[in-house]
Order: sequence, then C-alpha cells, then structure tokens
Amino acid sequence: MAKSSRTRSLITLHLIILLLGFTGILGKLITIGSTLLVWYRMLIAFVVLWIYLAIRKEIRNIPKKYQLKLMGIGAIVALHWILFFESIKVANISVAVVCLSTASLLSAFLEPLFFKRKLRGYEVLFGCIVIFGLSLAFDANTNYKWGYIYGILSAFFASIFTNLNGLYVEKLGSSKLSLLEMLGGFITISLYLPFTDSIGWDSFIISSTDLFYLLILGIVCTAYAFVVSVKVMEQLTPFTVTTAFNLEPIYSIIFAILIFSDTETMSLQFYIGVFCIISVVALDGYFKSQKTQEKVKAILRRTRNSKRANRPE
Repeated sequence: MAKSSRTRSLITLHLIILLLGFTGILGKLITIGSTLLVWYRMLIAFVVLWIYLAIRKEIRNIPKKYQLKLMGIGAIVALHWILFFESIKVANISVAVVCLSTASLLSAFLEPLFFKRKLRGYEVLFGCIVIFGLSLAFDANTNYKWGYIYGILSAFFASIFTNLNGLYVEKLGSSKLSLLEMLGGFITISLYLPFTDSIGWDSFIISSTDLFYLLILGIVCTAYAFVVSVKVMEQLTPFTVTTAFNLEPIYSIIFAILIFSDTETMSLQFYIGVFCIISVVALDGYFKSQKTQEKVKAILRRTRNSKRANRPE
C-alpha cells in the first residue's frame, strides 16, 4: 500500500474514533430519555444505511436466512446503547466510557463459548487487574453506583453482540449487518414502548436542538462511522486499528472535561483506576493483534508452499 494511502487511512481512522468519542457528549446534550434516544438513533441510522445500500444496489443481496438472527442481535445492540446512555445520565460521561472500555476484555471471556477456544492465562490476569481498576474508580465516586452498574451491563451486552457479529460479518459485510441490526433494535424498542408508562405520545415531540444532535448521532457517529470504519480496517493492520481504538475512552474523557468541566472533573484515584483499565485493554489488544498477524503469516506461508509444490518442473 502506498504511503499516502496509508496516511489517509490513519487520518480517517482517527476521525472515526474522535466521532465515536463524541457519542457520549451527544448523549449528555440530548435531553430526552435513554430509550427514546436510542429509538431515534437506530431509526435515523437505519434510514441512512438503507439509502446508502440502495444507491449501491446491494439491498437485494441480503440472504433471508440471516435476517431474523441479525435483527435479534440488533435488540442486544439497543439494550447496550440504552444502558450506556443511562449510565451517562445517572452518573457522567467519564464513568460510562471507562466501564464500556472493559467490553473488549469481557469479550475475551465470552469468546470460548462462541468460538470454542480455551481461555488464555493472561486474559484471567488482565480481568483481575480491570476489576482492581474499577474498584479504585468506584471507591473514588461511590455516589455514582448506578452509573457503574449500567456501564458494566452496557459493556457486557457490547461484548455479546461483538462476538455474535464475528459469526456473520464475513458472510454478510458490515454495512448490511449494521442495517439489519439497526432495524431489529428499532422494532424491539417500538414493541416495548406501548408497555411503558414513562413514555407517552407527547414524548415523541422533541426540541429542534435535540433533533439536531440526534441527526449528528444517527448519521455521522453511527451510519457514517460504521461504513467508513470497515473500509479503513481493510487497509490497516489489526495492531494499528486496535491501538487506535484504545484511544476512544481517552478522547471521550478529554472532550467531557473540556465541555462539562463542572461535572466531569474526577479525583486522582479515579484516573489511576482509568489508567489501569485502559493499559490492560491496550495490552490485550496488542496480544490479540500479534496472534492475528501470526495466523495471517502462517496462511501466506502455506499458500506459497502450496504454489511451489504445484509448480510444474
């Protein structure tokens, strides 16, 4: 790959991470409840992704056998997002994103169930360090108890749908997968809304400011970020991508402190816990990317050896 092309990909990757880091800011700026917020986000993202795939004439290429399964995963995505935004609303952005950053490590404990592999020793050690980091952060801000509970539950559901996506992304592609998940999440929330007393018809009438932030969240931070990230990840190494995505919670916390300094500035003990968690997540990503690179090299070696063996003398 040309150097200029790689540079463009790196710049685009960091732009996407900045956008994802801004998601928490939008969640705090939007005044409507978490459930309705996610309902609007998934509706907007679905419409944008549908238009994108329709223009590319790929709508009809979605196999029916995957549709219901992916819509079911969309319900898990919806629950993950609702819990994430609820964590922001009952605590703050810093608490929510730190809890969410544990999702990749939680995923490591779920992978053996989905992909039938053994749990690695270093993953258990990393898990213990993350628990220590979370306990430090929590002890520094015990009044945010529900924020931590919602945040950890959000990370748990994020790890579930990440593993489930791993079963289908190569078969279907990320854009189509995201389209069906957005639709599934939107339908699930729509079926739930009539049974809750906290959301009436008047709740759907939102301010122009909320609508503006929701459009940014649904179009830019969801649909655009999902589509572009796939193209970028096809051009960069797993290590580069993993390392860059570990910056997301850091970006989020920096944005939060700059914009909401009165509610987002935390104690030194909290940031020590954050450092423990992010460091461990970064190391976990490094080990996984190294293993991925080793697998790719092994496949390439086998391919070269096979070509040599089949080459006519």
